[in-house]
Amino acid sequence: MNSKKLSATLCVFSTLTVLTIVVLSSSFLSHGTLGDKSKDYNHGTHQFQVMPIVNAEGPESFAFDVNGEGPYTGVSDGRIIKWNQHQRRWSNFSVTTPDRIGCEGPHNHTETEDVCGRPLGLCSNKKTGDVYIADAYMGLLVVGPNGGLATKLTSEAEGVPFKFTNGVDIDDTTGDVYFTDSSSLYSRRNYDLVLLTGDKTGRLLKYNIHTKETTVILKNLYFPNGVALSKNKDFLIFAETSTCRVFRLWLQPSQKAGKLEVFTELPGYPDNIKMNDNGEFWVALGSLKEPEFWAWLPLNSRIRNSVRMLTFKVTQLFFLLSEYEGSGVAVKLSENGEIIQIFEDIPGKVWKDASEVNERDGYLWIGSVVMPYAVGMKI
Repeated sequence: MNSKKLSATLCVFSTLTVLTIVVLSSSFLSHGTLGDKSKDYNHGTHQFQVMPIVNAEGPESFAFDVNGEGPYTGVSDGRIIKWNQHQRRWSNFSVTTPDRIGCEGPHNHTETEDVCGRPLGLCSNKKTGDVYIADAYMGLLVVGPNGGLATKLTSEAEGVPFKFTNGVDIDDTTGDVYFTDSSSLYSRRNYDLVLLTGDKTGRLLKYNIHTKETTVILKNLYFPNGVALSKNKDFLIFAETSTCRVFRLWLQPSQKAGKLEVFTELPGYPDNIKMNDNGEFWVALGSLKEPEFWAWLPLNSRIRNSVRMLTFKVTQLFFLLSEYEGSGVAVKLSENGEIIQIFEDIPGKVWKDASEVNERDGYLWIGSVVMPYAVGMKI
């Protein structure tokens, strides 16, 4: 490419980038929340319980044991901790690696999480009391009701090691464990590159506790994240963070098994999914997605798609590099994928960058990838 063409290309790129940032910035300033689109969001009327975590952050996911105790959650220094409501404090429950030297304490745990572990998805087997752990670096693990060092179950499938183990759920009847590996190229530490590059090497997997076999159910996914089985175990749903969608995969009956379909489109980037006792699903949104302003651009489809991809990447940079503090968003879906309720903490004063919403005994237990505490919200 000659210098004139290169200059012209850079000029167009710079102009589009500036235009994107200006439009997105003004949109976030004026429309940074769900506003009137929310069917039910709080105006400070809900009661919050904040459970501080000492020298760690990012209570990503929650699990409760067979006695209803907990929640248990994984945090940034690699520990799984348990909340004691009577003592109002967290206690150590489990770790995913024996090499703990230099793991704990007030430092940047991102630098050591590949050694210390980073527990993300959690779920418990209601029959056995075992807690299953999707550790971003260590793979899929399990620990008994008494805690301690977790046992690694699997860390690769079809010869490809897990790079970013993320969400997990278990079928209490069969013992099958369903989980996601968000990328085969990038680790959790580089989650931003999964978004920015449009990486589609994520996988949905199943671990059979009887045969010890790991099966790849789906591959070529865009940042697969949370996963949850339906109440009747006839289907599962999983989040695709990059596309702001939740998919449904039918497991039975036999004539439907294997069918994949879009379950719902979301107004933001989904993380974990948890089912409540009524068979409904709570989805946590890490942030709201960018406005699709390119739809009204007077361009042909090819150019519009190029602008859209540029917009997507610039938007991710906007979130990553700015000091924008988004609100926390929790979305409840019906068993048919309809959005039936939305809670939004405006403007993210109590909880933001939500990673999971888990409903139990009239409370929503809310996790975050960045906050140094967990939140319990009475509903």
